[in-house]
Amino acid sequence: MKQHTSWIIIVALVAVIIGSMIWYSSTPGQYDALAKCAAEKGVKFFGAFWCPHCQEQKTAFGNSARYLPYEECSTPDGSGQLQACTDEKIESYPTWQFPDGSRKSQVLTPEELSGLTGCPLS
Repeated sequence: MKQHTSWIIIVALVAVIIGSMIWYSSTPGQYDALAKCAAEKGVKFFGAFWCPHCQEQKTAFGNSARYLPYEECSTPDGSGQLQACTDEKIESYPTWQFPDGSRKSQVLTPEELSGLTGCPLS
């Protein structure tokens, strides 16, 4: 009986976790319009999955991070840089590249990105 109860609890917990993930991923983010607008204007956000500042950058945009014009630069094993980023001469992460060719190699707040792109915050 104890084993049966344990399985019911495990299945219930998995269901709650999956349900939460589905709900979170479908919830609009506060900066969706900003992130989409920046992408439409040709802005690029270069980063690496292992980069703590890139994670900080994504966290600043919350649920809207999924719309950021993110370009992964790291090889899957984290030991090198992908050719596309080498060709763009990306030297640090995060690097934001704007349509006029200018760059900012730093974490940007949504307000800063809005000011640099002319895109609305919301």
